[in-house]
Amino acid sequence: MPQSLFPAATPEARIRLEQDPALKLISDFDWSANPLGPIPHWPESLRGAVRMMMLASTPMVMLVGEKGILVYNNGYAQFAGNRHPEVFGTPALDAWPEVAEFHRSIIERGLANESWALRDQELVLNRRGQLESCWMDLQYSPLVGENGLSMGTLCIVYETTERMLAEKALARSEERLSLALSGSSLVGTWDWDVTENVVTSDDKFATMFNLDPLHAGLGGSMEDFLAAIHPEDVTRVREEIATVLRDGSTYRCEYRLIGADGSVHWIIASGRPRLGPDGVATRFPGVIVDVTEQRRISDALAESEIRFRTLADTMPQMVWSTLPDGFHDYYNARWYEFTGVPVGSTDGEGWNDMFHPDDRERARTVWRRSLDTGEPYHIEYRLRHHSGNYRWTLGLALPIRDARGEIVRWFGTCTDINETKVFAEERELVAQELSHRIKNIFAVLTSIISLSARSRSDEIKAFSVELRQRIYALGEAHDFIRPHSQVSRPPEHQGSLNSLIDRLMQPYSQDGRSRITFSGEDTLIDDGAATPLALLIHELGTNSAKYGALSLGSGRIDLAGRHDGDRYWLSWKETGGPPIAGEVELAGFGSRLVQLSVEGQMRGRLARIWEVDGLRVEIDLPLDALRRSGRLNG
Repeated sequence: MPQSLFPAATPEARIRLEQDPALKLISDFDWSANPLGPIPHWPESLRGAVRMMMLASTPMVMLVGEKGILVYNNGYAQFAGNRHPEVFGTPALDAWPEVAEFHRSIIERGLANESWALRDQELVLNRRGQLESCWMDLQYSPLVGENGLSMGTLCIVYETTERMLAEKALARSEERLSLALSGSSLVGTWDWDVTENVVTSDDKFATMFNLDPLHAGLGGSMEDFLAAIHPEDVTRVREEIATVLRDGSTYRCEYRLIGADGSVHWIIASGRPRLGPDGVATRFPGVIVDVTEQRRISDALAESEIRFRTLADTMPQMVWSTLPDGFHDYYNARWYEFTGVPVGSTDGEGWNDMFHPDDRERARTVWRRSLDTGEPYHIEYRLRHHSGNYRWTLGLALPIRDARGEIVRWFGTCTDINETKVFAEERELVAQELSHRIKNIFAVLTSIISLSARSRSDEIKAFSVELRQRIYALGEAHDFIRPHSQVSRPPEHQGSLNSLIDRLMQPYSQDGRSRITFSGEDTLIDDGAATPLALLIHELGTNSAKYGALSLGSGRIDLAGRHDGDRYWLSWKETGGPPIAGEVELAGFGSRLVQLSVEGQMRGRLARIWEVDGLRVEIDLPLDALRRSGRLNG
């Protein structure tokens, strides 16, 4: 280190001083090629000022001479960022070209012996590889030599960038808050100077409390604002304010205001007092929100909930509801009366324990399918009654959807159908017994006919066979059309014409393969139409087996149905049988029976067409002859 900067320093002091980065930088710098020249040639006043600056902690920089050569301490080195140490000892205009004009003015004013200060001066500097705005407080003083003339300028730098950015962010936030509040007709703000008992507020707050906005903006007493509170709420509000002022806790209070026109508004006031060093509240800012509409909706929902629960509890069915995922969260009074379980004990998955063990898995599967697909829930199962017995119950549920079609809730009912179920089972037993007895009568008739024909002529025996077959067809028709339960109903039984034909023509199958096909439109039939239709199909099938298509192994019958307004057309077509030479004249009992069944009982028409490849029969029937409901509606 040059002895000329600290000529009186001891060796120990020099070692200590050389540890300072700025002092080391100035001592190692090659000043011989610099406009300032070597340090020993500097004026003593300049060296003294440099010594003072280098040992100061405040960021300082000197702009020396007409070129404004930069000499600075450690504080300014940190301010210079990535530009340090490149700019040390260089002209200010070259060191900071982005603010060259600014520094040109600084150099001129400093050499003119001026002193001045700049507050929150914004400069756009490249300190970290890119231009950025920074703010600082700057204090400028001339460097006066022994001759009284200025050698340059000393600048003390206080960077205020962080504070300015924070203030700008706060200003933007306050601006957004102000815009939001001014755009809302429901929110108002206040600020209470507790020490002076002065409350200032915005226009919305003043309007809510029936005060002139100008007066409220200048400030009024707390009593002015309390006067607008509903008489039934004012004592409670005072007590809650006193509590938060005492302990500094958060204030949140809902109360009523009486408007200038006598209308009542519900508001929620929120805030928190600011406590001084002594723990005493000094300020109390906050906001109020008009919640009158929300309160009205809440009261309406509460009233609606009461009406729903009253209605649900007076219904004879058990009513329940679930969340979209199937979590049960509500049951009406009928459920708890029926099951006898404690209230809330069947919430969630708890209701599964109420099913009969044999029904649990089935009920769970059906319920899960409804939850997955959104399909209505429909099932019969047994629930445990409060008596300990299991009773048959009908479970129904429908999903409730929002505007987007998403399920928001399921509502369901459970209806006790135990007596109906028992009655249906008893009715089924009676129906089976009656059917069995009727079929026994048919069997007795066929037995009597067989016994009577044994010792008779061949002609009588043939007639008896036909008669037994017709009685058998009537028995099949009776068993087909009688009421069935889920247990007794034959597979694929639908009470339709196609189903009856399929049953009556089963004896004509060959090697397990049906020789009769049905196409087109099917139609429902009732017990009134089953008997004549059974006789018709039986006679046509018997004749085909004797003389027509079914008499040969290659023969078959194709039936086709068709609705035409209030009539039904059935076509019977035989193929693959013996060839037909011409029209055949029919005058037997079977033919007359067919005509009687179609034209007499059913008020229809029947036509036989003797085609070369086989018989075709066209049958035209009124729909009201096929179904009792059709006759009643007609």
